[in-house]
Amino acid sequence: MNIETKFFGEVAIKKEDILIFEAGVPGFPDAQKFVLLPLDADLPLVVLQSIEKQELGFILAYPFAFKKEYSFDISEEEKRALQIEQEDDVVAYAIVTLKETFQESTMNLLAPIVINTKKKFGKQIVLQDSELYPLRYPIGLEEGSAK
Repeated sequence: MNIETKFFGEVAIKKEDILIFEAGVPGFPDAQKFVLLPLDADLPLVVLQSIEKQELGFILAYPFAFKKEYSFDISEEEKRALQIEQEDDVVAYAIVTLKETFQESTMNLLAPIVINTKKKFGKQIVLQDSELYPLRYPIGLEEGSAK
């Protein structure tokens, strides 16, 4: 099927690639179906695109590429909501806020997007420690593998 996207125009997607965010994404409770679209093969970035709202797309970063010590626990409630059975089925991303230059951009480590790649469920989880997990972590610090 083809969808209209925020960044790429019309794109063909497979039905089996659709991710379900049962509660939507905070601020967008009515958008529950998304797909991940590659942004650039050389960058640890993807686009989380709503298939229901063309204008709704987020640039996501693989946070461990920029902050190697980033880690968090997922509560039992969140595991049930995402139907997580094995840790290997989970991928976490951080929403990126792009600035004038990429090095000035930030990513949200306080509220990662967690995706169960096996069951195709996703959710933005809000962590509790804003000092350990900053809302605006500068990508330019390059503490991870993206140096």
